[in-house]
Amino acid sequence: MADSKQALVGAPSWVAQLESPLQAKAKPSSIPEPPGFSGGSGHKKGGKDAKDKLRKPPTDEEMDTLKLKKAWEVALAPIKALPMTAIMMYMSGNSLQIFSIMMVFMAFKNPLMGLVNTNQAFERFQNESISGQMIQVKLVYVACQLVALAVGVWKVNAMGLLPTTTSDWLMWEAQRNSIDFSTTAL
Repeated sequence: MADSKQALVGAPSWVAQLESPLQAKAKPSSIPEPPGFSGGSGHKKGGKDAKDKLRKPPTDEEMDTLKLKKAWEVALAPIKALPMTAIMMYMSGNSLQIFSIMMVFMAFKNPLMGLVNTNQAFERFQNESISGQMIQVKLVYVACQLVALAVGVWKVNAMGLLPTTTSDWLMWEAQRNSIDFSTTAL
């Protein structure tokens, strides 16, 4: 320790302050602590003892309401992600490039996986008392997934990959037999 003090003789003042920081001053008791702050002191002023007691557990109705609220959040999550997906698809362009192909793949994969895993998504919220309301939540979830799937179909159509014109189906058209034909004159 003596060697470090000798080394600090020619050093700037902040080096010495880092070696021996100032002691924290005691806080005046007239200033209240900010809300949510829990100080290190073991004793508190009166009224805190009432808040230290454990709160009562929620009733079954409150738990059902909370589960239903969380289920609605899960059901509406796909529609909340839809604007970002649509913007990304619009910005990726209509040409066949790796980025636009990846965007189309994800636009189909995510809604299809969501539709397949509908029951698993709401399994933790299932309860006998709210089973009728959970069916409505699941229907909204499926509708949101179908809207997300429709955005993927829109992108595939914009890229020209959907067979929507008659020229896309020419291989199944029967070749017409002509009644007349012409040849060149000699």
